[in-house]
Amino acid sequence: MPEVQVVVAHQARATLRVGDVFLKVDPDRAGIDAEVAAMASVPVPTPRVLWRRHPVLALERVPGTALGTFGHPSPVGPAAWTAAGAALRAVHETPSPVPASAGPADRLAQRLEDACEWILAHEAVPADVLERNRELARLVLRPAPPAFTHGDLQPDHVFVDDDHVTGIIDWSSAGPGDPVLDVAVLTLGHPEHLDDVAAGYGGDVHLDVVRAWWSYRSLTAIPWLAEHGFGSPETFPETAVLLAGGR
Repeated sequence: MPEVQVVVAHQARATLRVGDVFLKVDPDRAGIDAEVAAMASVPVPTPRVLWRRHPVLALERVPGTALGTFGHPSPVGPAAWTAAGAALRAVHETPSPVPASAGPADRLAQRLEDACEWILAHEAVPADVLERNRELARLVLRPAPPAFTHGDLQPDHVFVDDDHVTGIIDWSSAGPGDPVLDVAVLTLGHPEHLDDVAAGYGGDVHLDVVRAWWSYRSLTAIPWLAEHGFGSPETFPETAVLLAGGR
């Protein structure tokens, strides 16, 4: 009998692995519907849906090796990251199956301010580090035409084999958004591969906005991680990004 492994679990959802099958438990039926629609829309390899029985979505394991894990060295070389950049460009050129919502900049700004208030109140990072990164992060509030995005493109969501992308997983946050965010999340813990990703993407990546998203993503992730039981802020890789000052 294959053993059951808990891949991730928090108050919103959980993912379990049983052999080569991943079971995603999510009470949000609309979110699961959107995730399945996203995987069916994009011209890149995604997990095959085996079956659905609310609140469980069963997905087949994708082959290959993950690009990396946030906070750890990447096990693959530059060519694999370049391939990921090319795949990401294909995603962003996909017509969105979900319409864009109004006022995203207002919501982004409020989320940033809420996160900064939480960090300041809990003294999660020094005040000067917080302010420096808050100023950097405000650049993401610029007007930007939306594209269809993955929304949470961490490097362990992209699998490669022989420098080819074999699968992109976890489309639960997919929808219209700033395409630079996907580039930023992918490279947040691996800035040394930003140029590789940009080369595969096509060369028109706004690097200053990528770095702004690094700050924004780190600032807004810290309260969420702490409140969902992932530990203490000083242990988070996102805190290390803030302390590094955007590199």
